[in-house]
Amino acid sequence: MPTTSLKSTAESAGRLVLVVGPSGVGKDTLLDGARAALAGDAGVVFARREITRPAEAGGEDHTPVEMAAFQARAAAGGYLLSWEANGHGYGLPRALQIDLAAGRTVVANASRAALAEARTLFPGMRVVSITAAPETVAVRLAGRGRETAAEIAARLARGGAYAVEGQDVVVVRNDGPAADGIAALTAAIRG
Repeated sequence: MPTTSLKSTAESAGRLVLVVGPSGVGKDTLLDGARAALAGDAGVVFARREITRPAEAGGEDHTPVEMAAFQARAAAGGYLLSWEANGHGYGLPRALQIDLAAGRTVVANASRAALAEARTLFPGMRVVSITAAPETVAVRLAGRGRETAAEIAARLARGGAYAVEGQDVVVVRNDGPAADGIAALTAAIRG
């Protein structure tokens, strides 16, 4: 079960945008596309997460960190937001608070399980919930070749376990061409 830890933070002039969604909905593809689309916009910062897995493990570009170091940093308030899920720790470096204080929009890949606490400390934040039909997700997960059919079924079941709702939520359906999802995510970040 994921756990979250978010240390108290002062009001900021910028906005935190948390992009969430279950494995296989295409978050990394959409985030990479939005990052490219907004590359010239100095008012938008894409967070690089610290993750307790090796850099060569694939997936998003991240800063690898050992679990003991991650847990110590989280306990010391070194993360703006941190959580543990699926045997790994994930953290958004505390230094992102500088960008928020400067009025920038900080975009981060986050866990749905971290939203309640994040909303308490960042009341002006936005949540972008990436969704896709279970059939689409199953095909994508199978295409990665990292999981068995049973593991894919378990991921699909977990994917439906969290309802992402609220006035701060923008839903992006990612069943069609990647360009459509990227455009929708980019608009949600700018909005």
